[in-house]
Amino acid sequence: MPHDLKAIAAALAEARHSRTPIPPVTETSSGFDVASAYAVQEINTRRRLAAGERIVGRKIGLTSPAVQTQLGVNEPDYGMLFDVDDVSGAASVSVAGLMQPKVEAEIAFILGKPLNQPNPSLDEVASAIDCAAAAMEIVDSAIADWRITLADTVADNASGAKFVLGKDRRKLSEIDLHLGGMEMLLNGKQVSVGVGAACLGNPLNAAQWLARKMVEVGRPLGAGDIILSGALGPMCNASPGSEFTVYVQGFKPLHVAFA
Repeated sequence: MPHDLKAIAAALAEARHSRTPIPPVTETSSGFDVASAYAVQEINTRRRLAAGERIVGRKIGLTSPAVQTQLGVNEPDYGMLFDVDDVSGAASVSVAGLMQPKVEAEIAFILGKPLNQPNPSLDEVASAIDCAAAAMEIVDSAIADWRITLADTVADNASGAKFVLGKDRRKLSEIDLHLGGMEMLLNGKQVSVGVGAACLGNPLNAAQWLARKMVEVGRPLGAGDIILSGALGPMCNASPGSEFTVYVQGFKPLHVAFA
C-alpha cells in the first residue's frame, strides 16, 4: 500500500513547529524506505521555500564509515540548510526552540563557483570552493528519543536544525583536510576528538559525493552555497548552560553557548 507522503511530511513539520517529537516513521508506516524519505524531505523543503525561507547550502550526514556500518548503509545522506537556521554570531542559542539538540564539529566549505556538472572530479570540487571555515552543526530530531533509521533521519531533513560558521576563513591550501585535528570541549571538558580523515577519508570526498547527488536530484550546488561536510568526531548533547568550544586545526576557536 502506498504511503501518504504528504501526511508524513505534515506530521514531521508539525513536530518541528510544536517541538513535540513523534514515533519513528519507519514504525508507523511499514515499509517506508529511503526513496520515500527523500520525497518527504522534498515536500517539506518546498513548504519552507513557499513560506519565504531560502536555501543557503546543504549538510552531509553519515560520513563516518563506522556509523554507516551501524545503520547498514554504504553512502552518506543530505539535508537542506536554510537561512533561518544560520545562528553564526548569535550571543547564544535557545534550547527552547529545539527538542533534543546535539552538537557536532565539522569543516564547512563556501563555494565560489557552481558545481553543476554531473560527475565532478576532486580537483574540480576543490577549485569550486572559495574558502573553508570551522563549523558546528546543531542537530535535532523530530523522532522521539533519536530512535532513527536512515529513512527516519532523511525524511526529517537529515536531522538538521541550526548551524554556526566561524568567521575565520581559510583557503584549502592553508589547511590539512586529511589529518587536521578537531577537539570539542563542553564547559571546558573534552567531549569529542577527531580528524579530517574521519569524514569519508577527507571532507572533500563528502563534498564530491554531495555535488554529484545534487545534480542527480535536480538541486545543483551554486556559487555562495555552504556545505557542512560531516562530523569530525562524536556528537554531544546540548542543554541550557552548555558552552561548547571547538578547535579545528588551522582555524581560530569557535564558541557556542546554549541558554
